[in-house]
Amino acid sequence: MKHSSFASLAYDGKKKQPRKEKFLAEMDRIIPWKKLTRLIEPHYPKAGNGRPPMGPEKMLRIHFMQQWFKLSDPAMEDALYDTEPLRRFAGIELGQDPVPDESTILKFRHLLLTAVNAS
Repeated sequence: MKHSSFASLAYDGKKKQPRKEKFLAEMDRIIPWKKLTRLIEPHYPKAGNGRPPMGPEKMLRIHFMQQWFKLSDPAMEDALYDTEPLRRFAGIELGQDPVPDESTILKFRHLLLTAVNAS
């Protein structure tokens, strides 16, 4: 069972919902995440020797945010540490979930390009 951090709980108590948060809530509602994830899964790495891979839906959400907000790989990594609405959209709870580093974000983008070209 996941527990919210103090920062997440404090964020819940804010009075106003910022535009970025409203936008992400709308995208969460209208994008068919499960359907898109099923398309990626056959190309996605399986757990094996090394670090376990991040979930494909989490990485897809991060990829979408990177495109929407025009963030480089290092900037996306930093934004996930800095911005609570981005972490929530990706399903990351600091202190409990790993934040993908810039090379993981880059590898996922390359995986998407390879999967699209293979289709």
